[in-house]
Amino acid sequence: MAAAVDVALVALSLLPLAWTGYLALLALLSWKNRAPAPEEPPKTRFDVIVPAHDEEAGIAATVASLLAVDYPAELRRVLVVADNCTDATAARAREAGATVLERQDASRRGKGYALEYAFERVLHDGQADAVAIVDADTTVSPNLLRAFGARVSRGAVAVQAEYGVANRTASWRTRLMHIALTLFHDVRSRARERLGVSAGLRGNGMSFAASLLRDVPHDAFSIVEDVEYGIRLGRAGYRVEYAGDAQVLGEMVAGEKASRSQRRRWEGGRWALARQHGGTLIASGLRQRSLLLLDLAADILVPPLTYVALATAAGCAAAAVWVVVGHGAAWTFAPWGAAFAFLLLYVLRGVWLAGGPRALLDLMYAPVYMVWKVVLSLRSTPKKDPEWVRTARERGGKP
Repeated sequence: MAAAVDVALVALSLLPLAWTGYLALLALLSWKNRAPAPEEPPKTRFDVIVPAHDEEAGIAATVASLLAVDYPAELRRVLVVADNCTDATAARAREAGATVLERQDASRRGKGYALEYAFERVLHDGQADAVAIVDADTTVSPNLLRAFGARVSRGAVAVQAEYGVANRTASWRTRLMHIALTLFHDVRSRARERLGVSAGLRGNGMSFAASLLRDVPHDAFSIVEDVEYGIRLGRAGYRVEYAGDAQVLGEMVAGEKASRSQRRRWEGGRWALARQHGGTLIASGLRQRSLLLLDLAADILVPPLTYVALATAAGCAAAAVWVVVGHGAAWTFAPWGAAFAFLLLYVLRGVWLAGGPRALLDLMYAPVYMVWKVVLSLRSTPKKDPEWVRTARERGGKP
């Protein structure tokens, strides 16, 4: 019986060990990548697309940020897609200096459909060499288009900028979100760029060559359309390059109710993609000997960090109790201890990049957040959200 428990504990450790081993590898490879030299003078023509649904409160600030980038005005156009709006989003965007595309379609609602509509317009006009996608609650670094242009000019067809938090000090939730996005968007993307695989699409701060949109049409309409389209690109043999030298800063929710809604949608969408694509990506990656496809599989199959941490902590505790109290074999604890060390390495790397000692203090809220997420998961019931769900934000007051 004791031997059977030993074997069972080790067997149970294999999945958390695989998850944390992958994350630790990314942490070790996450030193800064050298940015390519910018185009001098800039030549790449951009259409900057802002999909927006009832964003009258903040759309002007986003347009102003985009019009202030360090890039020739004649080589960029800002297109705001006012999608199924019931407020003054379109008027506010025009007043701020954007070209506005208004779209009303009650049966095809959501960011994916708004992007499809904009891409069709861009390709029809034929003015742009590439597009950039920026969310309606975002400010951008002045070098955003120069960073994209430097990569497009040397052959990149898909690029992702660093995606961070604009209001990181608004609440303990946004402080933790800053660390989480640093881990998920920066640590992972740096390492995946170094490995030569796809850095992944994050939904905000993306750029696509017009030729790519013709070759691989953007027909991704799920709640996580960015991840969905990134998988389609990988299957077609294209990788996403990481432009960590440019940033887009989105406003994250600070309150519990809005966080609950957002978290359900994001995680529900990723779980659905994992079920749909995880196994086939592994099979295709092995058959084609493609590290790119295998990494895409790993990216969607590794659960959210909360669940990885909870599984690892529970396994460590169970193995420790078994060894000490049940007199199990000492080697039973070894794989769980390794998983914990891998996880710690990954988290500390993100904390360092997110601000060092200050971020380490913010991490003290993590147990509260983890308990909240577990309760949320237990209380959640299957529900199909409408495709456009505007999350309540701090900027501009009421949603």
